[in-house]
Amino acid sequence: MKAIKLIPCLIALMICASGCHLSNKNAGQPSSNDSLSQTSSADTTVYGICGDGTSMHSLELVTDEGNTFTYLIDDEDATPVVKGGLLAGDRMAVVGNQIGDERMATTVINLTTLMGKWTSLDKNFELKEGGLVESHVQAESNPYTSWKIFNGQLLLNRDTFTINTLGADSLMLENRRGIFVYKRQK
Repeated sequence: MKAIKLIPCLIALMICASGCHLSNKNAGQPSSNDSLSQTSSADTTVYGICGDGTSMHSLELVTDEGNTFTYLIDDEDATPVVKGGLLAGDRMAVVGNQIGDERMATTVINLTTLMGKWTSLDKNFELKEGGLVESHVQAESNPYTSWKIFNGQLLLNRDTFTINTLGADSLMLENRRGIFVYKRQK
């Protein structure tokens, strides 16, 4: 009986070992978790304007294509779904799932709130319309130059961030290197 369980484990180990060998050959190429290579997959984010029919637990989104969708918002989890608030007329980015006849939002980012000047101890930049970033620190070695939302995450150049908090005056981003906190500059 132990031999039967051991055989699949050995096969899995051999597959992992061969995968590691192949990944060393491709060391000079971009990895699959690189932000640039992620953009080759499909972006599931729906973009549009927050409609007048938006309420506390539902978002009416008028998409860029002219369709109107209503997303249900379940904010009972510890992590809020909506980042930046819901205000009619604001530009939004929404990632959601279809459950039966209804759409359930998993991530809602208010792009109007996200754009603007943000500052921290070592960064000072402005997110502008059209995906442009303007850096205001002359001595910065690797300034951000572009931004976009992709599958509900913020891409700044090659860095991918999860937006933990987005408020009128605060922005908290997280990636594998840590948590980065910014305040809005006036």
